[in-house]
Order: sequence, then structure tokens, then C-alpha cells
Amino acid sequence: MTYGGHFDVDQKLNELEQKENQMNQADFWDNKEKADQVLSEISSLKKETGELKELKEINEGNLEMISLLQEEKDESLEQEIEKTANDTKERLEKLSVLLLLNGPYDKNNCILEVHSGAGGTEACDWAMMLYRMYLRYCEKKGYKTEMVDYLEGEEAGIKSASIRVSGAHAYGYLKFEKGVHRLVRLSPFDAANKRHTSFASIDIIPEFDNTINIEINEKDLKIDVYRSSGCGGQGVNTTDSAVRITHLPTKTVVTCQNERSQIQNKEQAMKMLKAKLYVLEQEKKEQELNQVKGKYQNIEFGSQIRSYVMNPYSMVKDHRTNYETSNVGKVLDGDLDSFIEACLKGE
Repeated sequence: MTYGGHFDVDQKLNELEQKENQMNQADFWDNKEKADQVLSEISSLKKETGELKELKEINEGNLEMISLLQEEKDESLEQEIEKTANDTKERLEKLSVLLLLNGPYDKNNCILEVHSGAGGTEACDWAMMLYRMYLRYCEKKGYKTEMVDYLEGEEAGIKSASIRVSGAHAYGYLKFEKGVHRLVRLSPFDAANKRHTSFASIDIIPEFDNTINIEINEKDLKIDVYRSSGCGGQGVNTTDSAVRITHLPTKTVVTCQNERSQIQNKEQAMKMLKAKLYVLEQEKKEQELNQVKGKYQNIEFGSQIRSYVMNPYSMVKDHRTNYETSNVGKVLDGDLDSFIEACLKGE
């Protein structure tokens, strides 16, 4: 039995060996950020290869038992093979999702941004609900989250927020959440208790090391400094250290307020800006390629991807895969794996 493609154990082991050789280099810890990324990749590869080798051994054992069954019928052995085969199938299903994360930046950390849409207080409250949903999702995945920027709504909720998500395949999983999310519910802010529709947008930006080549002209930047503000319990500076950078040619805006000094916030904001501009360039190239192929697809930031309906019925539906569930509360509590897996398999 052979295991090719993403299930090629030998290829994964070879990649693991190369990463471990990098770790043994004398200058490995000179760049802590890059070192942390390599360590994360080593941990992920060890998990993948260990699981693959174990499943391969189980399958080979099953094949030997099937050979015995062909010689002499044994009902207890047949039941054991069937149970082992079902268990292996379930484990392969889970592993296959992980192995689908093979994009160029899927292993990277990422920045997740939440922006309220049209609808005033309603939209700000919806943005806060999404913000909480992603924090709960990251907690369940074992990801580390760090607040980068936070802007409260005037009456409730948030106008926008950014969090840095660190962990194995953080970008690979969360990239499918990019787009507009729509909520339909009976408004808690409406005295007449009417049904309202609210919108909020999510942007996911992969973190890059210093190898990406993005040149930015200082004349194209508008830099504003303002007072940091944060949600309750968050240790955010209250000095004029927060930084907002606007890239005038593309109207791209990034903000950072979590660092201790204005200089550090500016450095982090510039890093985020480079990542955003890089992604914009990649999306532009993809659009051009799709037009040449004759199958243009809208991949703009404003494309609606999912609806959350709480009234007159309960349903969360992803418009890209048509995957849906009636358990809205469970989804809003961070249970997003089924939606993300459906997108992975569809891609």
C-alpha cells in the first residue's frame, strides 16, 4: 500500500529533518520571530507524521488479518477488523482536513480584524458578537490571542477591533472567515422589538517575516497619532501612543495601540500594512488570472459569505458551500470547525 500526495510520510519526515537541522544552526535564535515559526512548524510536522505512521501500521495490520479471514472465517476477528477500520476512517477524516492546509501561508500566524457595517448600534453589537465568537474559537483551538487595536461603539459593541492570532495553521484555518457576515434577529435596541438585519466584515491577514519585498513610499503615507483605548480589563496604554497609518494610493488603513511606545506601535502598524498590501497584490493577480481563464470570481473584501438568522427561525448558512446548521448559539460560541472544514474540502 502506498501513501502519496499530502499523505506521503517520507516527504513529511524529510521536511521535518530539514526544519530540525535549521534549529541546530548556531544563529537559529538570532531572529526569535523566525525561530518561533520554525518551532511551530516542527511541532505540526511531528504531529502529522506520528499520526500518519500509526495509521499506516494499523492499516497494514488489518490487511494481514483480512488475509487470515480469507483462509478461515472468524466472526470475532471480522468484528475487530470492522471496528478498527471505522476508527481509522474517522481519524483519517480529521487528519485529511489538517493536510489540506498546504497553501503558501497556511502555517503562518495572522491578524484578524472585525469591522462593524451599516446599522449603527445594531452593527456595533453584531461586531462585538463576532469578536467574542472568534476569541472563543481561538481558545478552543489552543491559539494565543493578543489585542492589537480596539475601538468601542458609541452606545454598545465595537466599531472595530484587531487581534493577533498565534498558533499552528492559524491563517490556514481562519482565512475562510474573510468577508461580510450578516445577522438577522429581533433587535434588543428596538423598543418595538422589530426584526433587524446587521452587517459586519472580517479581514484576515497572514503574518510574514521580513522576506516579503514590499516597497512603500513615505510620501504615500498619512500617519496619525491618538490616545489608546481598550475594552474593560485590557491593559492598554492611555497615552498618545496609538498609531494609525493610511496608505493613500490604496486607501488601506492599519492601526496599532497595544505596544508600550509610539515607535513600537508604528513598527507593528508598518508590518501590518506591508502584509495587507502584499495580499492586495496577490488578489489582484488572482483576479487577472481568473479573467484570462474565463471564470472570474469576486474575491473582494465586501463579498458576503455567511448569514446568521435568529428570527423567524434559527439557521447559520455559509453561502459558498451551502453548509448550514440550526444551532446558532453553538456557532456564536466558537464552534466553527464544520464551516471551515466544508470550505477547505470545497477549495
